[in-house]
Amino acid sequence: MKWFITLMTAALMAVAAPAMAQTPPDVLVVGQVAEPKSLDPQAVTATNDFRILVNLYDGLVRFRKGTMEVEPALATSWTISDDGLTYRFQLREDVTFHDGTAFDAAAVKFTFDRMLEADHPFHSTGPFPLAFFFSAVEEVTVVDPLTVEFVLREPFAPFLSALAYPTGLIVSPAAVAETGTEFGRRPVGTGPFRFDAWEPDAKVAISRNDDYWADAPELEAVEFKPIVDAAARTAQMLAGEIDLMVEAPAANLATFRADPGFVVHEEAGPHLWFLILNTKEGPFADKRVRQAVNYAIDKQAIVDGVLKGSASVAAGPIPRAFDWAHDETVEPYPHDPEKARALIREAGAEGATLTFYVAEGGSGMLDPVAMATAIQADLAAVGLNARIETYEWNTFLSNVNPGLEGKADMAEMAWMTNDPDTLPFLALRSDAFPDNGGFNAGYYSNAEVDRLLGEARRSTDQAVRGDLYKQIQRIVHDDAPWAFIANWKQNAVSSAGVSGFELEPSFLMILRDVSKG
Repeated sequence: MKWFITLMTAALMAVAAPAMAQTPPDVLVVGQVAEPKSLDPQAVTATNDFRILVNLYDGLVRFRKGTMEVEPALATSWTISDDGLTYRFQLREDVTFHDGTAFDAAAVKFTFDRMLEADHPFHSTGPFPLAFFFSAVEEVTVVDPLTVEFVLREPFAPFLSALAYPTGLIVSPAAVAETGTEFGRRPVGTGPFRFDAWEPDAKVAISRNDDYWADAPELEAVEFKPIVDAAARTAQMLAGEIDLMVEAPAANLATFRADPGFVVHEEAGPHLWFLILNTKEGPFADKRVRQAVNYAIDKQAIVDGVLKGSASVAAGPIPRAFDWAHDETVEPYPHDPEKARALIREAGAEGATLTFYVAEGGSGMLDPVAMATAIQADLAAVGLNARIETYEWNTFLSNVNPGLEGKADMAEMAWMTNDPDTLPFLALRSDAFPDNGGFNAGYYSNAEVDRLLGEARRSTDQAVRGDLYKQIQRIVHDDAPWAFIANWKQNAVSSAGVSGFELEPSFLMILRDVSKG
């Protein structure tokens, strides 16, 4: 009943509350979907955190606005050896960190060695869950103060894209040395904004870096407010208490579109919402039951009813946004309850009880409780009893990421990625089990998938890579280690006084060109 009251309150506010700007001038107030876990770019995995980080830090390269193409940032140029093993970067001069220390090649080496070298004196400031992105790096060398070189163990096609991702953002060595494990609470980068304060469960405040190496932002400051409940986020947007909200509920988009005081932003991107299935133990150790779940769930009804058409039904682990790597011949599992029941009977799993981990909210999680309730009903219709356990986002991640063994049979998950390699390499590879530091929380293992993933990341020919990912999609679709639900078209809502804001296909939030009238 609580959810009904909350939604009714939001609906009443939509009618009764005019959109009146109550936020300070030149301060952008952003409604986030969750409290950040950390502001150390190497220590986090969630897009919710990344949206803050890309405004505090820079990387050697970055995604060009509006694209997934890489352009210079702290590096002005780079060269790649003919064998694809050596990347040499020429660095930008006269750049300083927010603590006044100099950015140079030694800072780049420090950032990556801290993450990749177990014997580094500050490796204990981790953990670094996405260090997998740079597992191909054998050595980082300071050639001179403005030149740094990466030597790879083998060719790695997504290397520049990985550097543009938030895990590749450069940290201040002096600040890490001073704060140690508290660096994630007192971050120091070179970005267009500098860190001011973090008030738990209230806001992260950042302010303009007037010494930024490029044009300084127009905004004086930004406040990121964690507003977990989507209805509450909507209500605050309608009341003028925030200037920008991400991941607006699909049901409220029509209200915002009809009001000239707001602008609705939408952008397709590489997103996948899925269910991790525990392939190691319990009913989902049997492929037939995993396939049955995919047949049982009416994904189109979820897309149309819960998500109001803001997504499309997913067909496998490679999002459609990677059109060169997505196999269009692989169709989504159709809604076929009779087929699901037959597979469940064949596997002897009738009446099985499933523990189902559900998030209250989080990056890319859409409407997770409503989606889980719909899924629970679909599974009940084919004889599976899914028992929902709901958790706050960071608690949810701390339960799911270490693996589902001994805890749950299935869990919601969403990923927004920078390359078709990222999600399957980190979450489907045999070597990516949680005890190896990966995100294969369902313990899926297929030697052929492992082999194809290895080949795909070593190939520098996009056509060859695309064919390999299509093969992976076909195998994983059949093995069904996940229930493939939806590919989302991200959205945000801003007040009409906000200009210069655009959603990015990378799902990052770039605020350096944003202003507020």
